[in-house]
Amino acid sequence: MTELELTINGTPLQLCVDVRSTLLDLLREQLGLTGTKKGCDHGLCGACTVTVEGERVLSCLTLAVSIDGSTVETIESGDELDGVQRAFIAHDGFQCGYCTPGQITSARALLREYVRGDLSAASFAGARCHLPEGPKELSDEEIRERMAGNICRCGAYANILAAIKEAAR
Repeated sequence: MTELELTINGTPLQLCVDVRSTLLDLLREQLGLTGTKKGCDHGLCGACTVTVEGERVLSCLTLAVSIDGSTVETIESGDELDGVQRAFIAHDGFQCGYCTPGQITSARALLREYVRGDLSAASFAGARCHLPEGPKELSDEEIRERMAGNICRCGAYANILAAIKEAAR
């Protein structure tokens, strides 16, 4: 066991955790934040996506001790629906809803990455730097590329794409 300091959804916490505990297990089992889902538990489906210091991570592959001192945001952050959540509702961007927390968290991060000009394989193949003005447009191909790590078993991809496009506006 070791002590750990994290700020989760704006709340500073001092925790005692097993050094083998993943961030996902810490969130769900120790803190009762069950919005983040355990899908494959191998980093393949994206259901466990959260952000650490504003960057998306797969919480099932992240040891909690490796992010000591960090800020973590989960789907439970905030009391009001944000633009991405409203767009997912408006476009029915979920069916069973199991992947939705990871999809929304990834979509939020995707929009931040896009605004700051981060590249993807779709925006600038082979580049390893930022475009001075960022990608010209958030195309369907761009959204699909950036959301590739999030799997929806129900097949709501068209609705998820529409929701992200609306939220980007």
